[in-house]
Amino acid sequence: MAIEITGRHVSVTEAIREYAARRLDKLTREFPRLDNVHMILDLQKYLHIAELVVHAPRHIRLEAREESDDMYVSIDRVADKIEKQLRRIVDRIHDRKNHGAASREEAPPAETIEA
Repeated sequence: MAIEITGRHVSVTEAIREYAARRLDKLTREFPRLDNVHMILDLQKYLHIAELVVHAPRHIRLEAREESDDMYVSIDRVADKIEKQLRRIVDRIHDRKNHGAASREEAPPAETIEA
């Protein structure tokens, strides 16, 4: 699993890179099957923007973007957004897998007609 942190219109300092990597490491520990995580940090005048692109198995590609006055706040918010999206997808996959088995168990037995 690869974690990439790049800067657009800003040089990413070692402190920000370390903070973002630590935040993304927490995300990858919770969802270990992620293929690629790419964080793009951007600075436009006084607006700090963090974008996160996540690739996962089953052709899943998630994107999130967050902007604020502080880069650390933007990183936290975008990581929370992606975590929420991943949680929703994982729950949806588990519901689909378990839906068939649960409906078979709960269904009443079919009545037999004797002639």
